Amino acid sequence: MSDQKMHVTEPKTQEQIATRPPVPPFTRETAIQKVRLAEDGWNSRDPEKVALAYTIDSRWRNRAEFPNGRQEIVDFLQRKWAKELDYRLIKELWAYTGNRIAVRFAYEWHDDSGNWFRSYGNENWEFDDHGLMRFRYASINDLPIKESERKYHSLGRRPDPHPGLSDLGL
Repeated sequence: MSDQKMHVTEPKTQEQIATRPPVPPFTRETAIQKVRLAEDGWNSRDPEKVALAYTIDSRWRNRAEFPNGRQEIVDFLQRKWAKELDYRLIKELWAYTGNRIAVRFAYEWHDDSGNWFRSYGNENWEFDDHGLMRFRYASINDLPIKESERKYHSLGRRPDPHPGLSDLGL
């Protein structure tokens, strides 16, 4: 898919603000697009931008935290990215049906002492009719790694030619 199709422009009208394409029911192509858009958003490390992909009353489970609503999501992401420095993420579609998508992911980051980690996990997502995520359930495990074991070195949007999780053997 081209870069042009992968980026969503900022909404301009009230109707566009309430819709976040692609919307359910998902096809394989639109589910893959939704996953990549989520990856791109999270790789921006911009909590306010990321929170706009979720319903106002979105409910999450992320490790042992349970943020509810956009403001708690913003607060959570600010804490997360203050701790997980130089965060870089790769997501991959695992399954989809109707208004649900399951993904697996890996991301790399370091703490303020320079210790590197790769965090692996799975997420289950459910979307409303407007393409906003209303439920996000994440299970995540952290693996300490050596800096030399890192597989993803780019910050920001993952370049299109960069290998995905399966290609990296993750």
